[in-house]
Amino acid sequence: MKQETFEGNDGVKLFLRSWRPAQAPRAVVVIVHGFKAHSGLYEWTGAQLAEQGFAVYALDLRGHGQSEGERLYVEKFADYTGDVHRLVGLAKSREPGLPVFMLAHSAGGVIACMYALEHQQELAGLVCESFAHEVPAPDFALAILKGLSYIAPHAHVLKLDDDGFSRDPAFVARMKADPLIPREGYPSQTVAEMVRADERLKQDFRLITLPVFILHGTEDRVTLPRGSQHFHDTAGSSDKTLKLYEGHFHDLLADIGKEGVLADIVAWISARIR
Repeated sequence: MKQETFEGNDGVKLFLRSWRPAQAPRAVVVIVHGFKAHSGLYEWTGAQLAEQGFAVYALDLRGHGQSEGERLYVEKFADYTGDVHRLVGLAKSREPGLPVFMLAHSAGGVIACMYALEHQQELAGLVCESFAHEVPAPDFALAILKGLSYIAPHAHVLKLDDDGFSRDPAFVARMKADPLIPREGYPSQTVAEMVRADERLKQDFRLITLPVFILHGTEDRVTLPRGSQHFHDTAGSSDKTLKLYEGHFHDLLADIGKEGVLADIVAWISARIR
């Protein structure tokens, strides 16, 4: 694993982890993490994908992990997608000619889909895991949060329960002890930008035409499986697959049974490498 920084959308320094196989890679996988996470939580995933012949690049989103920026805060959603665009460009420059697949988790799936609306030609496929398109909160509460973002954009309003991420107690304990995961909750501005992005996606899923593999655990309490179902049903792609994992929690690649999930991802990507 290599660790470094690169320059994000507006000059902010972003932290990057990358893994490369021993032999020449056959494709690139760019990982976009979700809320309450950073690239360090993907060390197992990155190493496993490299063993399967993929060059892997995973950033810490701005305000997360070891990247710069106010903790957990984003002023506008385009900052996230701009950072991802720069990361894809970096990966392409280092792995010329290889197809690039994006593996995105939860809120990272929203970022990936918004990125795909503008840059589908950059990607060979999108793997969207535990998509944060619908969450267990009523619409009126989300509307209040959007209003609050204009009055108190830095107010910490969203806390996610560590225990809902995985059935593996060791991983949950790691999350709770991780100094790179702030405990104060997400600011109203960040949450409002995520809600606005989801509202746009609801109208524009039909414009996403690249191959998509959508995965969700049936017992996910952080994001709702029906959001992934809606993405699958309305995406414009002719190559789209939805797989629900019975009994699995929110973070499929950190949950019990993660080996099977990873094998499914590897098989899906491998079938689409020309």
